[in-house]
Amino acid sequence: MTAEQISLEAMETGHLDGAVLLSREAGWPHRREDWELVLSVSEGIVALQDGRVVATTIITPFGSDAAAINMVIVDSAMRGRGLGRRLMDAALEKTGIRSCRLVATKEGLPLYEKLGFVAVGEIIQHQGKALKVAVPATVSWARDDEHEKICSLDRAACCLDRSKLMCILRQAARFAVIRERGEVKAFAAVRAFGHGLVVGPVVASSRQQAKDLIQFMLAHHEGDFVRLDMELSTELGPWLVERGLAHVGGGIPMQRGPKVERAEAPYRTYALVNQALG
Repeated sequence: MTAEQISLEAMETGHLDGAVLLSREAGWPHRREDWELVLSVSEGIVALQDGRVVATTIITPFGSDAAAINMVIVDSAMRGRGLGRRLMDAALEKTGIRSCRLVATKEGLPLYEKLGFVAVGEIIQHQGKALKVAVPATVSWARDDEHEKICSLDRAACCLDRSKLMCILRQAARFAVIRERGEVKAFAAVRAFGHGLVVGPVVASSRQQAKDLIQFMLAHHEGDFVRLDMELSTELGPWLVERGLAHVGGGIPMQRGPKVERAEAPYRTYALVNQALG
């Protein structure tokens, strides 16, 4: 059966069980709940063969200027038939004039380059059981009335309108903050994901602040399986290894279209929500 005989349809919740099976086949840890979170702030496309999900992609808009393309998976038995290209063409049509970003595997890199995406760095993934560490005195759990400030820091760091995503994370995650004179100056989030927990996003104005936030989360989850995704340029990798989180891979961040404005100094995203959402 050729790619042309496979139908592309809008992803609905009824497709998620099939999507989970695809991600498991690909070696991804995503639970149904993880797919649901991404789809709740996104628009998905599935490829169906006799009603079975054989490929997926998701488009997550960030305002009218940017979008992330993620969860691109093609059933191993269907590869080499142009299905990945069909999905990406459909996704790019939906993004319109937005700047697009994604995190590529080495296998997907040639296709994305043909579509005009350009590599802009390297993402590394660290995970493992958190070792016992001291609780930093500079960090405490966030109050509910601080969420608006947390959202403003996220926007300053990534220069994207992620308000819908941050609203979802308000319910799905727990936040910790660093305050100066009573005002939130940096934050981190932790939530259930995959085989355990993921810490991210982490937004701070210095590497030391980021370390304190991450260590706070690790201290409160000693022995738990924890994952972080971040840009290699944060230089946090060796420090995370010392705390039990081994380097286990990563991906290649890529962009297409107009460049998003630079982050508002001095804020930076030190750990991602995950590779799909940045």
